[in-house]
Amino acid sequence: MKNKAAVLSTGLCLLPIALSILLYNGLPERIAVHFDNAGTPDSYLPKALAAFGLPLLLAGVNLYAHFRLSADPKVENSAASLRILAKWLVPVVSLIIMPVTLFTAMGKNVPIVMIVTAIAGLAIVISGNYLPKCKRNYTIGIKLPWTLDDEENWNHTHRFSGFVWAAGGMLIIAGAFLEIPYLTAAVAACLIILPVGYSYLFFLHHRDEDRGE
Repeated sequence: MKNKAAVLSTGLCLLPIALSILLYNGLPERIAVHFDNAGTPDSYLPKALAAFGLPLLLAGVNLYAHFRLSADPKVENSAASLRILAKWLVPVVSLIIMPVTLFTAMGKNVPIVMIVTAIAGLAIVISGNYLPKCKRNYTIGIKLPWTLDDEENWNHTHRFSGFVWAAGGMLIIAGAFLEIPYLTAAVAACLIILPVGYSYLFFLHHRDEDRGE
């Protein structure tokens, strides 16, 4: 069953290649693959690399995600919904982002920044809802030396992180539609800094307690 999921999800990652073949002659020689906050292209790839290389890259990322999950002896400790998200997020991204990228390259007015940002925000909200259900494992979660070493730290950090990620994801989704400059970058920084900081302070506090300080 695990192999079937890996094969099927990888096939979905590669499915946009069919659209690339269909549209190839109408694509410009360079295709925008990254956009700034205003939606202005700031990074390009040759059309062959963008049309065929990006799905191959996403397929590789997807296979790596499946490998990491299958190689983790404690993966069953993670929330089942997060495992499903880890297995199917990349195929969904490929099926949405590749057509958007190709049609944008052909001059279609597609709000690519809004779409990408909203998808990212939704994934973060889903992750935030299920992070508190994750037990210690080596693949999914806030994997820090002091969380992996201390179950209490892990549990407290993931309860805190679940709230932060759910709230942050909703802010990112709102920012995608309201087009607030730099909001996504600021929230993304908080999603990393706040859980790490909370976890480290928890570690320091309990270390001092153990020493009787």
